[in-house]
Amino acid sequence: MAEVTLTGITKRFGEFTAVDDISMVIEDGKFTVLVGPSGCGKTTTLRMVAGLEDVTAGEIRIGERVVNKVPPKDRNIAMVFQNYALYPHMDVFNNMAFGLKLRKTAKAEIERRVHEAAQLLGIEEKLKSKPRELSGGQRQRVAVGRAIVRDPQVFLFDEPLSNLDAKLRVQMRTELEELHNKLRTTTIYVTHDQVEAMTLGDRIAVMKDGVIQQYAPPQETYDHPANQFVAGFIGSPAMNFFPAEATVQDGRPVLTGPTFKLVLSPEHASVSLPSQVVVGVRPENLDGPVTEKENSIELTVSVLEQLGHTLLVYGYVGETQIVASLDPHKQVALDSVIRLSINMNTLHVFDPSSQQTLI
Repeated sequence: MAEVTLTGITKRFGEFTAVDDISMVIEDGKFTVLVGPSGCGKTTTLRMVAGLEDVTAGEIRIGERVVNKVPPKDRNIAMVFQNYALYPHMDVFNNMAFGLKLRKTAKAEIERRVHEAAQLLGIEEKLKSKPRELSGGQRQRVAVGRAIVRDPQVFLFDEPLSNLDAKLRVQMRTELEELHNKLRTTTIYVTHDQVEAMTLGDRIAVMKDGVIQQYAPPQETYDHPANQFVAGFIGSPAMNFFPAEATVQDGRPVLTGPTFKLVLSPEHASVSLPSQVVVGVRPENLDGPVTEKENSIELTVSVLEQLGHTLLVYGYVGETQIVASLDPHKQVALDSVIRLSINMNTLHVFDPSSQQTLI
């Protein structure tokens, strides 16, 4: 096991800065997820930890060792790729054993490690099969098994589930979580899927434009996003945002718009708000229809999506479309005008210029 420490890590390709001054500590035995949209620098960061990309500036430590100049094969890490990277001419056993054979590991030890990993992953009966004879999920298990047998200090996963169908992704996500709970190996996992990030990670690093926007446990990231980007990226359906005017009435901040008046609690009286703000409210924190006008919002219903476990109601507040996740048995009609209450304990307020969280 090993702690991984990144200090001021930067990666430039010519004039383009792909990763910009990242510092973070991945604790020993923890599962850390790098999440963000395509092109945010998460895979480049992972590849620098693996030694597949040189570091332009900064320092990478695995345990007590600085590894900036250490070749990938000597970093005691194991990487699982998006495309599995299996040798098509080798059977499953030899794919999993390949790295150990390169290290000239004893034959009996290779047999033991491969069979232990295959049993752990439920692919013992596939050891003599070629990759082309396996399903996508089985190939991914082989790729994970090849990493496990090396007994590395750190596992690195680069979007390992992105080639699987939706149902299999959920199954494999659960299996990866169970596997980590058994092995407790330090793990860095890259994905663009925020659901994977929330369910797998002990901590998640939300990235944008090569910069970490927030690095925190999943629930903290969800409940207390550092800025509007994080708030909008984490959560499904995404958080609603709409503009409001901020004033103070009777010592309490009040946010108003064309169809709403939101009165904040007295504890927020000390928060200095600009005259114009952005309000953020998650779809699941809207409820109704209601008749009370205070701390509620009126919208014209444009689309209804019945998902069985929830009813998604899309509508417009002025020119801004929002979505509410309601009880599926609520009666809501298309083109109707309804009013939804807002759970004020979960309301977020952002600065429209900096996009930083104010409340």
